[in-house]
Amino acid sequence: MSRTPPERASRHTHDPLRMRDLLPRKVAGLPPGQREIRAFPRFSDKPLRWAPKPAPIELTVAIEGRPIEVYADADLARFAHVDQVTDFHCVTTWTRRGVQWGGIRFSELARAAVGPELPRHLTAYAADHPSAVFLTADLDAENVLLATELDGAPLDPRHGAPLRLVSPGQYGYKNVKHLVMIDFCEAEPPSTLGSKEHLRARVVAEERHASLPNWAVRIPYRLSIGPTALAAERGLRRSPGHHEAGR
Repeated sequence: MSRTPPERASRHTHDPLRMRDLLPRKVAGLPPGQREIRAFPRFSDKPLRWAPKPAPIELTVAIEGRPIEVYADADLARFAHVDQVTDFHCVTTWTRRGVQWGGIRFSELARAAVGPELPRHLTAYAADHPSAVFLTADLDAENVLLATELDGAPLDPRHGAPLRLVSPGQYGYKNVKHLVMIDFCEAEPPSTLGSKEHLRARVVAEERHASLPNWAVRIPYRLSIGPTALAAERGLRRSPGHHEAGR
């Protein structure tokens, strides 16, 4: 049965972004190296990149580059809807606590499309061209979603509309926004993020970087939080369809 989300705004979407809300604070209970911030900003290693113009969901599932299924909104409605609250951890050391996502379980759609045995690796592609590489075993947890909602409202361009891969146990750059394709393969594919992308990027193991130690990246990453978030907001305001989609 199709589920109609409530018509209300996300608390993460409409709050004005202020520098004081981006200041990382050390609080108890966070994973190694993480600091809490009060905002949930749009964030990217290319912060001035435009967000794609709002469009209906169209998710292609492929094996070794060969498309096997395409899922639209109505197709996703066949899967059980899941609401969950999890913390979001960025590789640059900031954490936003208590983020409420809504969507379907990644594992259910993947097995419906591919079968019970998934190939070892996967590349997730975004409409604005970045991608992330995974071991499929890391996406098999129950809390890994194909998210269509944030705080009970449809995703907006700031947080990855219309579809986002949400993997709470991995750093934010694995939580691909504007998801349009997942491509399964056996051999490890090359990364578009270069040497900085850790294949697993598990938060609990502090796998921040593929080659550099954590002590070498924590401080530079932390210093980048405010400027990167504010630049990403400027990029969002210049995106096609921004005014039509709302802020």
